[in-house]
Amino acid sequence: MDISESLGAVFEQMEKFFRTETVIGKPIEAGEVTIVPIISVSFGAGKAGGESKNAEGAGGGGGGAGAGGHITPTAIIVIRGSEVEVMSLAGKGSLEKIINQIPELVAKAKNAVGKKDEAQEPAGQ
Repeated sequence: MDISESLGAVFEQMEKFFRTETVIGKPIEAGEVTIVPIISVSFGAGKAGGESKNAEGAGGGGGGAGAGGHITPTAIIVIRGSEVEVMSLAGKGSLEKIINQIPELVAKAKNAVGKKDEAQEPAGQ
């Protein structure tokens, strides 16, 4: 396989990997709250090759290709009913802040479900 074919194979695999679900994650539902992760994706690829002849006229050559990628969670979207909030993960300690808010989000979801159930109960019970 020559270098162009190798690089083509690398890009084909990267295309399969970097699909829409990689950038906008699958929604996670917890009661009345839906959390959607947002992910930053960056990648690069390159190839190089060369040929040479020695003093006797014998030739040789070589080449190579490589690619690399970086995936980082950058934000989450929190949806509560008609309320939508975007929480950035860019700052130092942001992930810790999100984790600390999970109990509050779950409590709010349970509270909303409880109120919904109360509203559906027949009067006098």
